[in-house]
Amino acid sequence: MPTLLLTGFEPFHTHPINPSAQAAEALDGAEVGGARVVSALLPVEPHAAAAALLTLLDAHQPDAVLLTGLAAGRPHVTAERVALNVMDFRIPDNAGWVYRDHPAHGHAEAPPAYMSTLPLRAVVEAWRAAGIPGDISNTAGLYLCNFVLYHALDHLAHTGRAGVPCGFLHVPANAGVALAVPEDRPPLPYLPQEEITRAVRVAAEVVGGRV
Repeated sequence: MPTLLLTGFEPFHTHPINPSAQAAEALDGAEVGGARVVSALLPVEPHAAAAALLTLLDAHQPDAVLLTGLAAGRPHVTAERVALNVMDFRIPDNAGWVYRDHPAHGHAEAPPAYMSTLPLRAVVEAWRAAGIPGDISNTAGLYLCNFVLYHALDHLAHTGRAGVPCGFLHVPANAGVALAVPEDRPPLPYLPQEEITRAVRVAAEVVGGRV
């Protein structure tokens, strides 16, 4: 059976939990869209995240890769179109570092950007058919989410696996993240964790059904 690698991120910044991690953990081992899901959590620090991600890609040789992360403030799920070779953090990573105007990948032939290889429009159509609001996003930010998408696509391209569907989903806050916002800050839009996990599952069904 084909393997779909699904990743989420550990909690970071002021967020006590990460809904992407909860979705990945819930779907680990599931058979979705004809593929078996293998889930893993990535650290919110670029060097450790790259090392963990490349180890996962080499160890599992997945037939599809679905990376996920939290975009607190977005009202619904989004499928990212592009990864840029830039790190420009607005908040520190979990090691306390802030990278500004820094390349995501330093090798001499690193292109300025990679395009997602997921069937983005099909994912969005499947979300809407399932009653899940969602859309395509043209910016994954310049934090860890963009970073891991760039590294995954770059590694697949340089190991002869550029045809492996690979992309990134941003999920909104769940109730736990929204409840942790201080009273003097604007409230966050959120979805119940069950809906976030369902959105990831629907996307995985589309991607898994094409490998």
